[in-house]
Amino acid sequence: QERLMESGGGLAQPGGSMNLSCSASRTVVRIGAMGWYRQAPGKQRELVATIEFDTNKTKYGEAVKGRFTISKDGAENRVYLQMRNLRVEDTATYYCSQRMGSWTFREYGVDHWGSGILVTVSS
Repeated sequence: QERLMESGGGLAQPGGSMNLSCSASRTVVRIGAMGWYRQAPGKQRELVATIEFDTNKTKYGEAVKGRFTISKDGAENRVYLQMRNLRVEDTATYYCSQRMGSWTFREYGVDHWGSGILVTVSS
């Protein structure tokens, strides 16, 4: 089965930066999009950023817009997230997401999830 391998995460100070990456194993079905969602304890899972693999169209959650940047390496089936000017409220478990093809009926429009990596922003 498709596996999403996440790297990065850890501890950062407010105002600092951190980079995340997620790579997918080789697929027999074209990847439609990949990205990141996050969830803090007691809160709903929310969009961080996604990128379409065919058009490079990006979508950002309002809370991170202007601070985070998503990019991809299509040849490597990999997505990157540059996080800048981190805030305490960015603390959450970040989950890599993947949609296969142009659409899916599954929630959030996501077919596969990574296991999650913890990002902690604290002084």
